[in-house]
Amino acid sequence: MSNFSNFTGPTELLQGSLDRILPDVVTRTIDGYAISSYGNFNETIYGLTNCRRDIPADACLACIAEAARILPTVCPRSADARIWYDTCFLRYGTDEFIGSVGTVNGGLILMNVLNATDPESFDKIVVELMHTVWKSALVSGNKRFAFGFKAFSPNVTIHSMVQCTRDLPAAACNHCLANAIGLFQTIAAFVKVAKSFTVVVL
Repeated sequence: MSNFSNFTGPTELLQGSLDRILPDVVTRTIDGYAISSYGNFNETIYGLTNCRRDIPADACLACIAEAARILPTVCPRSADARIWYDTCFLRYGTDEFIGSVGTVNGGLILMNVLNATDPESFDKIVVELMHTVWKSALVSGNKRFAFGFKAFSPNVTIHSMVQCTRDLPAAACNHCLANAIGLFQTIAAFVKVAKSFTVVVL
């Protein structure tokens, strides 16, 4: 999934900054995360990478490298672009977005269309589990990531994972996760959630 907006200023200078920021932010991606900037004043480009914390370092780097290769081809001459894979995220832009949540919310919701056999019990466990991982992600040592699981029946285990990009302060991450979980409870109540539930801040 990708999103973009076009350059509105001196495109040659901005394109030059972009050509430098992408390899730089890939190189800086250590421990699954990096931020970088290049340029001066109106020609500055900011970059951010973030991997799921539960994947190996080599898989993270491979995902980020692929994102940096693909993004300029699907969003050419873009002043703001971002791409999401299952295991990593890359964004660059001319606005200084580092450390802040976007002002426009967008959502990608993936869910299983089959109803749970006991919807009320299933929903109760899901909500409790999501609140647990939500609070755990805000603990400083957890780097804005948490996951958990709980048995629903002998054959069904419910898994939950939450993550913010690590540039976000705890308050901003908390606000984003609160909105995501609230949206989850509104839309996905009484439904078995399939692979993931994601609220993407655009």
